Amino acid sequence: MDHSGHGMDMHDMDLPPFTLGRGLEFSFDAFFLIGSLVGLGLYLWGVVRLRKRGDAWPVGRTVAFTAGVLSVALVMCTKLNDYGMVMFSVHMVQHMVISMLSPILLLLGAPVTLALRALPPAGRGRKGPRELLLMLLHSRYMRIITHPAFTIPMFIASLYALYFTPLFDFLMETKPGHIGMMVHFLAVGLVFFWPIMGVDPGPHRPGYVMRMLELFAGMPFHAFFGIALMMASEPLIGTYRNPPASLGIDPLLDQQWGGGIAWAFSEIPSVLVLIALMYQWYHSEQRAAKRADRAAERDGDRELEAYNAYLASLRARGQ
Repeated sequence: MDHSGHGMDMHDMDLPPFTLGRGLEFSFDAFFLIGSLVGLGLYLWGVVRLRKRGDAWPVGRTVAFTAGVLSVALVMCTKLNDYGMVMFSVHMVQHMVISMLSPILLLLGAPVTLALRALPPAGRGRKGPRELLLMLLHSRYMRIITHPAFTIPMFIASLYALYFTPLFDFLMETKPGHIGMMVHFLAVGLVFFWPIMGVDPGPHRPGYVMRMLELFAGMPFHAFFGIALMMASEPLIGTYRNPPASLGIDPLLDQQWGGGIAWAFSEIPSVLVLIALMYQWYHSEQRAAKRADRAAERDGDRELEAYNAYLASLRARGQ
């Protein structure tokens, strides 16, 4: 079922009652299907290019990035996308996956690092894709949009300023508006988690404790948002007030389910990111310890050589 018309037209269509099986059926969405295929294709091109050159690229990163792309396709190129136009609970699954799970998986794939290693330098005095990417990474614009003073308020505003104002209903009226909203969710998730994950190079590289504080600064607002929806005594969002009769759902109950999903989902990324951070922290400590050991070994050899030279000088004077 294609929803290439206006979002509100979905209310006139007879969708059968939602089941997971129906929700996971393929539903063509040109923008996200082509975007997913292009993103995955470029990533795999980079991996193959490195391998041909004899450079290693961790399999885990490729798996994580592929899972991230598939998670976007799962919620945008299936009938979850159709049901999400008329059921708030299904829309909230889409929102949570594309703004919190997909970005984490994509970032664990280290696509920026891969691009910098795979793209060839353009040559002296010229600017190719690699040079443009480096310019973007070091730009003032990137410093602003990845700074916690920007990312945390934007992460919170994507919930409260969108759902509790007429903006959401306006965007849901057209397909471009709906696509733009979903792209916004993905982009906000990427810039929020990018400095926290710390896998790819970026303008901000806070310490591990600071990253954890940034992570936990945003998450409670998701929980409060979910609870507000669960506690509401009437449907709050116009788009979902009058679902098609064929669905056989109560809009208030559907909203409560959506609130529960938002509340529960706020914990999942926190745990995933925390595990990744602890893993990185442990390995950085291990690397620091090895560097210190190597330095100590080198210094020890130097001290031994100096002592031997001192003994030799004493013997020379004694002769």
